[in-house]
Amino acid sequence: MNEKLIRCFEEAAGEYVSGERLSRELGISRTAVWKRIRKLEEEGYVFQSSTRLGYRLVSGPQRLRVDALLARLSGTGFEHAVQVLESVDSTQNAAHEALLAGAPEGALVFAEAQTEGRGRLGRAWYSPPGKGIYMSFILKPDVPLALAPQMTLLIAVALCRAIRKETGADATIKWPNDILIGGRKVSGILVETMLEADAVKAMVAGVGITANVREEEFPEELRPRATSLLEATGRPTEREALVGAFFEQFAQLYALYKTDGFAPIRSLWEALSSTLHGRVAITTAQGVVTGAAEGITDEGALVVREDDGRLRKLYSGDVAAPAPSSGGGSGRTG
Repeated sequence: MNEKLIRCFEEAAGEYVSGERLSRELGISRTAVWKRIRKLEEEGYVFQSSTRLGYRLVSGPQRLRVDALLARLSGTGFEHAVQVLESVDSTQNAAHEALLAGAPEGALVFAEAQTEGRGRLGRAWYSPPGKGIYMSFILKPDVPLALAPQMTLLIAVALCRAIRKETGADATIKWPNDILIGGRKVSGILVETMLEADAVKAMVAGVGITANVREEEFPEELRPRATSLLEATGRPTEREALVGAFFEQFAQLYALYKTDGFAPIRSLWEALSSTLHGRVAITTAQGVVTGAAEGITDEGALVVREDDGRLRKLYSGDVAAPAPSSGGGSGRTG
């Protein structure tokens, strides 16, 4: 039915089509036509409506172009095993399946939409069709388990640098795994580690980037704390170009990490961080910690100097900034 509806608009070649005509040609009520159009809008189609004229198709969803992706990925090491899926529950799950089937390091999974996209702590990731970058890739670094969290920080640096370079937006890193623009989240990172005899066997790294979502399209509960590259820059993002920029940055940093260790990555992370050098309130499983964020350790822990002067290492938590100087409460960020 949706295909027939789209064909009606394509045959109209950009002109308005009345609701009465659509109802007649599809054999459904005008109310059903309206519901179908609303559903297509959720899938990335853009319509204009007129009480007198009916509906006009302005544009369809922009699909990832595999040939353009492969061209952008050339030379990064991630161009050899690429899947582009229409819709999955989660690219993380698809990449895990690929790993179990013997996929090599560098295997890469994209989806146009996710029905159960997930982030840290089991949170859902908003994944509207054709509006973002939803991808997971396989890594097999030779690192001890204690240093596995370094990979999240490395990916954050590569992602932040790529967004800055490709879009001009003033992106920053929020510990432990978010990219912010103007204090609102535009991207998240999820790295899941597979073990074998207490050693790192492989990692599945997931990255979600909210690219071309208009503010009114966000679920209402996300609008205060989420943004998109479109809203931040005022122009659409070419997703293939941003993917290429990210993997170019990642390949360079990954090679540096293998030769020089974590120290240069930590310096880059600290320079791009919006968490450091200011007061923070961090909600942990044990309660709220307030103080000044001073740096990160080799294990990826955030070092906070509490109000009584003690240094504390935090390995997980939700950061809100700035925190009150004393005696106040703190908020929780998503």
